[in-house]
Amino acid sequence: MNSLLKTLRIVGFLEGISYILLLGIAVPVKYLLHDPQYVKLLGMPHGILFVTYVVLAILVGTELKWNKKTIGFVLLASIVPFGTFIADKKYFKLAL
Repeated sequence: MNSLLKTLRIVGFLEGISYILLLGIAVPVKYLLHDPQYVKLLGMPHGILFVTYVVLAILVGTELKWNKKTIGFVLLASIVPFGTFIADKKYFKLAL
């Protein structure tokens, strides 16, 4: 279980970074400079990391017997910028 939680922390970190890059750089470049290249470059890896994060969060939450509120917060963290970093600090580190 410990390795699954560590994997969730790594995926959460990477998902958070990819989301910030996507929203902070790629989308503005796409709409301000009319260059969708960066969205295409970052979109697929972010999508894969997002789905992986959600699956791992559900698996870890079930294994650690988190209540629905905690699982909901951890899942909501994946769609809020910087949310995965907050979830890591608040829930994942404590579970280790």
